[in-house]
Amino acid sequence: MSKIKPFLRWAGGKTWLTKHIEEFLPTEFNNYFEPFIGGGAIFLYLKSKNYIKNKSYLSDSNQDLINTYRIIKSNPDALIKSLQKFKNTEEYYYKIRGTLFDNKIENASKFIYLNKTSYNGIYRVNSKGEYNVPYGHRKTKDLFEFDNILKISELFEKTYFSVTDFKKKCYETKENDFIFLDPPYTVAHENNGFIQYNQSLFSWKNQIELAQILKVLEQKKTHFILTNASHKSIDELYQTGNKKILARASNIGGTGAKRTNYNEIIISNATK
Repeated sequence: MSKIKPFLRWAGGKTWLTKHIEEFLPTEFNNYFEPFIGGGAIFLYLKSKNYIKNKSYLSDSNQDLINTYRIIKSNPDALIKSLQKFKNTEEYYYKIRGTLFDNKIENASKFIYLNKTSYNGIYRVNSKGEYNVPYGHRKTKDLFEFDNILKISELFEKTYFSVTDFKKKCYETKENDFIFLDPPYTVAHENNGFIQYNQSLFSWKNQIELAQILKVLEQKKTHFILTNASHKSIDELYQTGNKKILARASNIGGTGAKRTNYNEIIISNATK
């Protein structure tokens, strides 16, 4: 069986962390929560390896993303049939980008298509909420990887999706549940700069709220793993759990872009 992988290209995706995640996992846990599901690399890895045995609650603030997950779970064949009509050309890209669909399956296929063919797979909208990333000129033979989509759909048994504020999902956890937290990074790695775009997605105020939530999770005996940029302000803010620094390669950049290693901080109370 070929390896199951995320069906989306996702800025800040955690595929790199799957090589290290076992050392942070609890020995056993009840239900799994992930309130910043994004590309879903950690969930897909844990589920495919049978670490997740009970219910999974996956959520995000991005409605189009959650709709796409729901369609993959409920109607992958119709989604694939829709995607087969899409063409990887610049003219067609801008036509689809500017088209409004009122069908959930077509909206899901549009979301995947734009993600796969846009510049770097970045998800960015303007002040009107319109996706405005330019065409990426990607020449990929197997653009959508339909076999992978079908395998992912099979993993979604006992998995529930919602468009929900992260705080609400965190407070829904109970003793011996496990929550993986991967918020949009508010500060750039190991420098003094704020990531301006992410400020609209996840502000410093949100970081403070999340740091307080970790204390509540600790008191409830909920297992947690949180990832963040390795930065002095993050280290000082989060005072709950055990911390470890891991290095990873940058996964964002166009042709010829400089690739560098970044340090990430992993905060967890879920060690074996």
